[in-house]
Amino acid sequence: MEPQENWNTSEKSKLLQPGPPPYQDHSGYPPQGNFQSTSGYQGQPYGAPGPHIQGPYQGHPAVTVQPAVYLTNTPLAYPLPDYLGYSIFTLLCCCFPLGIVALIYSINTRNANMTGQQQIAEKNSKMARTFNHIALGIGLAIFVLYIVYIIVVVVHSKHQPTPP
Repeated sequence: MEPQENWNTSEKSKLLQPGPPPYQDHSGYPPQGNFQSTSGYQGQPYGAPGPHIQGPYQGHPAVTVQPAVYLTNTPLAYPLPDYLGYSIFTLLCCCFPLGIVALIYSINTRNANMTGQQQIAEKNSKMARTFNHIALGIGLAIFVLYIVYIIVVVVHSKHQPTPP
């Protein structure tokens, strides 16, 4: 290991202290001269004292800066479930009209997940699940009623006397 006096400390100190962001570069600020407008406004020169709010330095107006918000159309990190398989099952096996509605909401959920629209994906996912549950309930009720009907018909036919 080399001795400490041979170390380049200025190179390491730059790593710990980042430079100022580019929007805080005040070189040549404020510009000299009057503000010229094409609208014919003959106001005060730039930086001149006036009825405006003063910033931290004489002649500098206070500026409120809001943080930048970046909107992207990238897929969500955790996509919401789209219930597409469940929708196809309820469409084919349970209740056709509600299965179609659930399938439409499932496809819309998948599209919203791909475009990064969290709120729309959440709403469509809940609606797809709700319609799938309703369609499954109706399908099971129809299936149970069909089984009961078959049992009643079979039992009733066994109690009927056969004609001679």
